[in-house]
Amino acid sequence: MHSFEEDSQEIVQKLKLISEQLADKALTVLKQSHAAGKSKRPELERTLTQARRAIEKAISLLGRS
Repeated sequence: MHSFEEDSQEIVQKLKLISEQLADKALTVLKQSHAAGKSKRPELERTLTQARRAIEKAISLLGRS
C-alpha cells in the first residue's frame, strides 16, 4: 500500500505534465493569433493560462505535504 506522500508525489508529477501541456497550448494559441495579425490577447489563451495557474497552485499545495 502506498503512503499519502508517495501518492501525492505521483499526482504532482502528473499535474506538472498537464501544466506543461497547458503552457504549450497557450503559446501555440498566442502564436496563431499573432500570425493572424491580431493584437488582442485571445480569450482561449487567457483560459488556458488561468487553468495552468490553478494546476500550479495544486502542485504547490500538494508539495507541502
